[in-house]
Amino acid sequence: MRGVSELPSDAVPPPAVLDAFGVTGSAVPLAGGQGRSVLVGGYVFKPAEGANDEVEWATALFESLARDGGFRVPPPLRAADGRCVVDGWMASGFVLGRAGPQGRWGDVLDAGRAFHAALRGMPRPDFLDRRSHPWAVADRVAWGELEAEVVDDLAAPLSTLLDLRHPVNQAAAQLVHGDLTGNVLLAPGRAPAVIDFSPYWRPPLFAEAVVIADGLLWFGLPYGLLAAHEHPDWPQMLVRALIFRLVAHSESVRPRAQAAPGEAERFVRAADAVARVVLRRHGAGGS
Repeated sequence: MRGVSELPSDAVPPPAVLDAFGVTGSAVPLAGGQGRSVLVGGYVFKPAEGANDEVEWATALFESLARDGGFRVPPPLRAADGRCVVDGWMASGFVLGRAGPQGRWGDVLDAGRAFHAALRGMPRPDFLDRRSHPWAVADRVAWGELEAEVVDDLAAPLSTLLDLRHPVNQAAAQLVHGDLTGNVLLAPGRAPAVIDFSPYWRPPLFAEAVVIADGLLWFGLPYGLLAAHEHPDWPQMLVRALIFRLVAHSESVRPRAQAAPGEAERFVRAADAVARVVLRRHGAGGS
């Protein structure tokens, strides 16, 4: 691992930040976190994403969650004066575990279900309406709240998915983690840890469908898991999950006007697989 002297200066929390949080030690880079997280003195430091009120909201939420709900979360660390963001940096306790989901899809989904059960009844945060990053745009497109043009090589699979999309009526929305796939840490003898919370206001079933869509796109998910859920809205959640990932990718690559190598083909294959699930369920009298 690289030491602090080998890291760019903007990738390391400055001494004033460490002092504010009461932490000492050298910075060691961590995997994940888009390559921007470092471990210092047993705590994880990373640049704060979103406005300070969003970070404060997430910090207070994690502080309020019960510690015996079938999952772990990184305990937030506040500065001595109570701030959760200091000069653009936030910190939390380090949680042990290896990121899923390879071969452990059930564990990742179970962790998400436990996490979402703990969030049930939480109020919808107002800042969700102000977000404009690629994933927020993609979420609105997936649910028919916004129209978006995508880069040319993703237009065909998007058209397929939009043709498959139909209304859903049975799944109630609540606060969910919209990016569970690589953000559940698994460790022997410990409850799974849910990290890097990405809040959305959607049915928990949609969050599960995003995990399955990610597996279909990038992790060689067994096809049988696509149709394993019996909920009548499940096929439509899969459709929305793929639209979500497709539009987010398009928004992220828009400056170069084409999908990353191989991604268009991935989405074509995934859209075809989900179409089979939708048509099979429809033919059996489902949604």
